[in-house]
Amino acid sequence: MDFQGFLLLNWLPMSLRALFALLLLACDLEAAGIVLADPSAGVAPAPVIVAPGAPLRTREAAATLAEYLGKLCGAPPEVLDGPPASLPDRAIWVGVQPAVKQLFPGTDFEFAHPEETLILAKDGHLVLAGRDRWDPAHMEAKGRLATKTGLQQEYGTANAVYSFLQDQLGIRWLWPGEEEWERRDSLVIAPCEIRYHPTIRARSGLFVKLSLGDNKEGADELWARWQRVQLDSMDISGGHGFGDWWETYGQAHPEYFAAAPDGRRQAIAGNPHNTKLCASNPDVWRQWIADTADRVRADPLLRVINVSPNDGFTSGHCTCAKCLAWDHPDGAPVEWGFGKVKFQGVSQSDRDVRFANTLARLLKQEFPERELYVQLNAYGLARNPPLGIAPDDNVIISSVANFHLRSPADRTLAMQQHTGWGAKSKHLMWRPNLGSPAGLSWGMPDVAMTQAGDDFQFAAKHHCLGLHFDLFWLHWATQGPHYYALAHLAWNPGTDIAALMDDYYLRGFGPAAAEVKAYWQLLERTRMEFVAEEPSRHRAFDLPKKYTPELLSKAHAHLDAAEQRLAGADERYRRRLQFIQCGLDYTTLVVDTRTWMQRFEASKNQDTEAKAKVLANWEIAARMKKDFPEFAINWQAVFREPGAGPESDRVMGLHPKLPLSGRVLRELRAPGLE
Repeated sequence: MDFQGFLLLNWLPMSLRALFALLLLACDLEAAGIVLADPSAGVAPAPVIVAPGAPLRTREAAATLAEYLGKLCGAPPEVLDGPPASLPDRAIWVGVQPAVKQLFPGTDFEFAHPEETLILAKDGHLVLAGRDRWDPAHMEAKGRLATKTGLQQEYGTANAVYSFLQDQLGIRWLWPGEEEWERRDSLVIAPCEIRYHPTIRARSGLFVKLSLGDNKEGADELWARWQRVQLDSMDISGGHGFGDWWETYGQAHPEYFAAAPDGRRQAIAGNPHNTKLCASNPDVWRQWIADTADRVRADPLLRVINVSPNDGFTSGHCTCAKCLAWDHPDGAPVEWGFGKVKFQGVSQSDRDVRFANTLARLLKQEFPERELYVQLNAYGLARNPPLGIAPDDNVIISSVANFHLRSPADRTLAMQQHTGWGAKSKHLMWRPNLGSPAGLSWGMPDVAMTQAGDDFQFAAKHHCLGLHFDLFWLHWATQGPHYYALAHLAWNPGTDIAALMDDYYLRGFGPAAAEVKAYWQLLERTRMEFVAEEPSRHRAFDLPKKYTPELLSKAHAHLDAAEQRLAGADERYRRRLQFIQCGLDYTTLVVDTRTWMQRFEASKNQDTEAKAKVLANWEIAARMKKDFPEFAINWQAVFREPGAGPESDRVMGLHPKLPLSGRVLRELRAPGLE
């Protein structure tokens, strides 16, 4: 019997289970199941034995394992720090330890692959282990909003535990704070040896706001951890490399920076952080390696150094003779500016790669014993792959290829560019700018689970090393299924997305699974049609065109039918359906708000009735914020009073104080490229 088939034993009626057990007795010991717990038969749970000296994240995983074993069978196992003097006949071993090697002398515990995991069940014992790398002296670091704790270079054992909980014990973490599991009379595991290593080694950038240290730990961070996207083995940023250089060196060394056509070297007006470098200047290289060497020596965990040109790709690239000579003469024609002065040049890809290679070689020469990389964004005027040069083996290309959540017309060129970089580069990272194609940042149901499955298979085909998505705002009631799909795809790009989502609906909503599935498929199909029909990158401002009262009525009808299916069903299903209903109520409010704002803007901001209707909706939003369940909508991202902070511009088009600008209105009517 295969492993998954054996687990069905726990779901059979008692009479059939007894018959099945008798049949098992006829099998030899090698094929017999390993009993983790059977309180009904007087069999105590097997103890969980953690490797002595295991790091924090391994210990947390062991505690989580014990907690769920207790939930499943009603009796939590004992958790031991290292084995007892006399080895037990049955045990769950978390992490590689001497006793495990003694019990399984023929098993390879060396783990040749980064982040490799092992689930081994044999001879009464279960081993959950993986490749772990950590430095006890460097397990904390400063995060964006909180201290990063329990840092490791690799977390194989912890991810092995979370894989076991999902794949073998059937635990489902649907969204933060919402889990699904079924009580069992016994827990029996079939003999197996399952090894896996994720090909995408930088996964925490998928949900940047759920990475270690980005915020204080909560249920949402735990969700990311348990889905195996938080604890990864490469820390790859999504930004730019030289934002502080003008402030640091601009006065003393203006020669480090880009030359304008008239020879002047000065900061970008109004935004010195975007000032570009003179990439061909050897003094820039020497300054960089001196600064970087100090960082590398101070931080033994540092592995990737960003050398991407500063942001603002339409302005300020160097026009000195040496930098221009680095550009390939057959590169695609491009234009960039210096204030009102425009310069006609060619693609920056060859120039950028030569600069990155130069720094990468200096880094390898300075630290031959360290595994170090430089990271280069393929972005802006460098989206096309280079023509006359290829990235060195210690250069990671961060491909800003915006094909996820986009329409077929928008995807074609981005996927071609990504393919071209994949053919040139040994290490490729996928770093899309998501934007708000169908109201993503507003919290609209901007979901594309099916497309996500296709996209991750495509990314994996082009040896995707890492992810950094800019940016999901974590609206779980309107976008949760999309996040769920992405998390599983990041761990395994080959995931069968249709089967995954069917399981999500069935396990999450029980008798209402078919109606909930139909609801999400309606919303997925609607947003796919909308982004195909509306070419403007500002199309979200035209949401009422597609999200009509008729469409929203159909969506409500699916949830009403789901509610009828749940009459008399378990409370957890009704609670989850209410969570989804909150998302639809919010979606309806956003569409109505935008409808009145369109009328307000058409009146050149003079329609008092439209203004009053919009402000009344803001009052409704305030009540929703108070009454909605936690995590349903990220209210910090939307419905922020204009002027409440630097991010309040995200409410443009939703409040009378922030109607659409003239530029946006023009682009809506004469759309440009994505």
